[in-house]
Amino acid sequence: MGEGKSSTLVHILVVALSLTAFGFAIAAERRRSTGKIITDIMNQNVTYCVYDSDVATGYGAGSFLFLFCSQALVMGITKCMCFGRPLAPGSNRAWTIIYFASSWLSFLIAESCLIGGATRNAYHTKYRHVIYAQSWTCSSLRKGVFIAAAVFVVFTMVLNVYYYMYFAKTMNQASRKASRASSSIGMTGYA
Repeated sequence: MGEGKSSTLVHILVVALSLTAFGFAIAAERRRSTGKIITDIMNQNVTYCVYDSDVATGYGAGSFLFLFCSQALVMGITKCMCFGRPLAPGSNRAWTIIYFASSWLSFLIAESCLIGGATRNAYHTKYRHVIYAQSWTCSSLRKGVFIAAAVFVVFTMVLNVYYYMYFAKTMNQASRKASRASSSIGMTGYA
């Protein structure tokens, strides 16, 4: 990162990784596994659910990884705001802290939706449930889990871009204050 200027390359990478995660989350929602009830040929009293492909799990995991890479990039460049030089006091520091906390909250919500949806979707496609009831429906992942994740992916992207921008401004203030010429008024002791 240059002297207080946010890098355009970092902005582009964060947006590209986040939009890829968003695309995977939308694809996961569209390809959620659904099941249909099949009656056993040997025993007509036994029914079980057969689920279609497990593509949504892969899309959800891919979205999880792309969003994780985006967050790791921003936090690595800014040293998670906790390490390195201290931030200069002022409104830019306040906005940096607000965007930092908000981006982490949004990131954790998005990641939990993605990993929870992917796990739940994989569970349905891996196991068969034998049912001895007549009126039964096959359980599947609730609609909207991956959509909620996609919305929070976009929130995380926007908050990370603003966090990085205000972090760069704050570091620019700190570098200007450190390189300021010394005052012309000297303090001398009287002996």
